[in-house]
Amino acid sequence: MRQQRADYTLEDLLALPDDAPRVELVDGVIQATPSPTLGHQDISSLLWLWLRTHAPAHLRAAQAVGVALNANTSRQPDVLLRRAHVSGSRSLLTPDDVVLAVEVVSPGTRRTDRFAKPGEYAAAGIPFYWRVEQDPVHLYAYRRGDRIGPGGERQYELVADSAELIELTDPFDIKLPITEITP
Repeated sequence: MRQQRADYTLEDLLALPDDAPRVELVDGVIQATPSPTLGHQDISSLLWLWLRTHAPAHLRAAQAVGVALNANTSRQPDVLLRRAHVSGSRSLLTPDDVVLAVEVVSPGTRRTDRFAKPGEYAAAGIPFYWRVEQDPVHLYAYRRGDRIGPGGERQYELVADSAELIELTDPFDIKLPITEITP
């Protein structure tokens, strides 16, 4: 299905009915997101549970919540860490609400999860990004660095990657055995 417009805004997205399909708003275009596989959902759920159990009290884990990156772009990370003071009644967060955005890569989302979303999240100011590859499960952890991208915005830099154990000090002290997020 082709859209006749490319000027949709966050207000248009919020006006969609509650039973609308899962969508993201990208540069004014409403895009339906493909249904995830069971493996994808297993990894997302296990990671959400791990973060929920291990994150400090000032951070809360969430799944598939919209993040308004700018006036005409909203994405839904598979998992995210938000600041705990953000009201639980909100369905659309701002980049300032989000500390970590996580994408679990599927065959249909490879290019978006590896290239488009990290650039958008970094440009919006989200401090940390994790990408999880599925087969085998391998986690890549990034933080927003000082390197400037072609559009003049700061970009992510890789700080750790492993198919066995991720150890980080930010956004909190993390020692994540990859087996704990592997279905």
